Amino acid sequence: MTVKAGALIMAALLALYLALVGWRAVQFITTGEPVAVAMGVALIVLPVIAAWALWRELAFGIRSQALMKRLEAEGGLDLGLPLLPSGRADRAAAGAEFARFKDDAEAEPDSWRAWLRLGLAYDAAGDRRRARQAVRQAIELDRAAR
Repeated sequence: MTVKAGALIMAALLALYLALVGWRAVQFITTGEPVAVAMGVALIVLPVIAAWALWRELAFGIRSQALMKRLEAEGGLDLGLPLLPSGRADRAAAGAEFARFKDDAEAEPDSWRAWLRLGLAYDAAGDRRRARQAVRQAIELDRAAR
Protein backbone atom coordinates (compact mmCIF):
# COMPACT_ATOMS: atom_id res chain seq x y z
CA MET A 1 0.00 0.00 0.00
CA THR A 2 1.35 3.41 -0.90
CA VAL A 3 1.60 6.29 1.53
CA LYS A 4 -1.05 8.21 -0.42
CA ALA A 5 -3.48 5.32 -0.26
CA GLY A 6 -2.90 4.94 3.48
CA ALA A 7 -3.47 8.66 4.03
CA LEU A 8 -6.68 8.58 1.98
CA ILE A 9 -7.97 5.58 3.90
CA MET A 10 -7.22 7.31 7.20
CA ALA A 11 -9.00 10.45 6.01
CA ALA A 12 -12.06 8.43 4.95
CA LEU A 13 -12.13 6.61 8.29
CA LEU A 14 -11.85 9.92 10.12
CA ALA A 15 -14.78 11.31 8.11
CA LEU A 16 -16.88 8.25 9.02
CA TYR A 17 -15.84 8.61 12.66
CA LEU A 18 -16.76 12.31 12.65
CA ALA A 19 -20.20 11.54 11.24
CA LEU A 20 -20.94 8.82 13.79
CA VAL A 21 -19.57 10.75 16.74
CA GLY A 22 -21.34 13.91 15.57
CA TRP A 23 -24.66 12.07 15.56
CA ARG A 24 -24.00 10.74 19.07
CA ALA A 25 -23.02 14.25 20.21
CA VAL A 26 -26.34 15.64 18.96
CA GLN A 27 -28.17 12.92 20.87
CA PHE A 28 -26.31 13.81 24.06
CA ILE A 29 -26.94 17.54 23.65
CA THR A 30 -30.66 17.15 22.99
CA THR A 31 -31.19 15.34 26.30
CA GLY A 32 -30.78 18.63 28.15
CA GLU A 33 -28.92 16.97 31.03
CA PRO A 34 -25.86 19.08 31.98
CA VAL A 35 -23.43 16.15 32.04
CA ALA A 36 -24.75 14.78 28.75
CA VAL A 37 -24.58 18.24 27.14
CA ALA A 38 -20.94 18.59 28.30
CA MET A 39 -20.15 15.16 26.84
CA GLY A 40 -21.86 16.11 23.59
CA VAL A 41 -19.83 19.30 23.29
CA ALA A 42 -16.62 17.36 23.98
CA LEU A 43 -17.61 14.82 21.32
CA ILE A 44 -17.88 17.67 18.84
CA VAL A 45 -14.73 19.60 19.80
CA LEU A 46 -12.21 16.75 20.10
CA PRO A 47 -12.85 15.19 16.66
CA VAL A 48 -12.67 18.64 15.06
CA ILE A 49 -9.21 19.08 16.59
CA ALA A 50 -8.24 15.64 15.26
CA ALA A 51 -9.50 16.53 11.77
CA TRP A 52 -7.50 19.77 11.84
CA ALA A 53 -4.34 17.89 12.86
CA LEU A 54 -4.85 15.33 10.09
CA TRP A 55 -5.41 18.08 7.51
CA ARG A 56 -2.24 19.85 8.65
CA GLU A 57 -0.18 16.67 8.24
CA LEU A 58 -1.69 15.92 4.83
CA ALA A 59 -1.04 19.47 3.64
CA PHE A 60 2.57 19.27 4.87
CA GLY A 61 3.05 15.99 3.00
CA ILE A 62 1.53 17.32 -0.23
CA ARG A 63 3.55 20.54 -0.18
CA SER A 64 6.84 18.88 0.77
CA GLN A 65 6.36 16.24 -1.91
CA ALA A 66 5.75 18.94 -4.52
CA LEU A 67 8.97 20.70 -3.53
CA MET A 68 10.87 17.40 -3.64
CA LYS A 69 9.62 16.79 -7.19
CA ARG A 70 10.67 20.28 -8.26
CA LEU A 71 14.11 19.88 -6.73
CA GLU A 72 14.51 16.47 -8.34
CA ALA A 73 13.52 17.88 -11.74
CA GLU A 74 16.21 20.55 -11.31
CA GLY A 75 18.78 17.87 -10.46
CA GLY A 76 19.39 19.18 -6.95
CA LEU A 77 18.00 16.28 -4.96
CA ASP A 78 21.18 14.18 -4.77
CA LEU A 79 22.82 15.01 -1.43
CA GLY A 80 25.95 13.03 -2.22
CA LEU A 81 25.59 10.85 0.86
CA PRO A 82 26.45 7.13 0.84
CA LEU A 83 23.38 4.93 0.94
CA LEU A 84 22.71 1.79 2.92
CA PRO A 85 21.32 -1.31 1.15
CA SER A 86 17.85 -0.19 2.27
CA GLY A 87 18.22 3.01 0.23
CA ARG A 88 18.38 5.29 3.29
CA ALA A 89 21.39 7.53 3.80
CA ASP A 90 24.07 6.36 6.21
CA ARG A 91 23.48 8.30 9.48
CA ALA A 92 27.17 8.53 10.35
CA ALA A 93 28.04 9.94 6.94
CA ALA A 94 25.06 12.31 7.08
CA GLY A 95 26.23 13.59 10.46
CA ALA A 96 29.73 14.17 9.12
CA GLU A 97 28.44 16.04 6.04
CA PHE A 98 25.72 17.93 7.90
CA ALA A 99 27.73 21.16 8.33
CA ARG A 100 27.86 21.62 4.55
CA PHE A 101 24.06 21.70 4.29
CA LYS A 102 23.72 23.99 7.30
CA ASP A 103 26.28 26.40 5.84
CA ASP A 104 24.39 26.42 2.52
CA ALA A 105 21.13 27.29 4.27
CA GLU A 106 22.82 30.05 6.29
CA ALA A 107 24.52 31.43 3.15
CA GLU A 108 21.20 31.50 1.26
CA PRO A 109 18.51 32.07 3.93
CA ASP A 110 15.88 32.88 1.27
CA SER A 111 16.46 29.73 -0.80
CA TRP A 112 13.81 27.05 -0.38
CA ARG A 113 16.17 24.64 -2.13
CA ALA A 114 18.88 25.08 0.52
CA TRP A 115 16.34 24.67 3.33
CA LEU A 116 14.84 21.57 1.74
CA ARG A 117 18.29 19.99 1.37
CA LEU A 118 18.99 20.91 5.01
CA GLY A 119 15.74 19.17 5.99
CA LEU A 120 16.80 16.08 4.06
CA ALA A 121 20.19 16.16 5.78
CA TYR A 122 18.53 16.43 9.20
CA ASP A 123 16.30 13.49 8.30
CA ALA A 124 19.26 11.44 7.11
CA ALA A 125 21.06 12.21 10.38
CA GLY A 126 17.99 11.03 12.32
CA ASP A 127 16.76 14.39 13.65
CA ARG A 128 13.13 14.33 12.53
CA ARG A 129 11.99 17.37 14.51
CA ARG A 130 14.55 19.68 12.93
CA ALA A 131 14.00 18.06 9.55
CA ARG A 132 10.32 19.00 9.67
CA GLN A 133 11.18 22.55 10.77
CA ALA A 134 13.60 22.98 7.88
CA VAL A 135 11.11 21.58 5.36
CA ARG A 136 8.40 23.88 6.77
CA GLN A 137 10.80 26.79 6.28
CA ALA A 138 11.34 25.67 2.66
CA ILE A 139 7.56 25.51 2.11
CA GLU A 140 7.09 29.01 3.55
CA LEU A 141 9.91 30.44 1.43
CA ASP A 142 8.46 28.86 -1.71
CA ARG A 143 5.00 30.16 -0.82
CA ALA A 144 6.38 33.70 -0.24
CA ALA A 145 8.22 33.63 -3.57
CA ARG A 146 5.05 32.80 -5.54
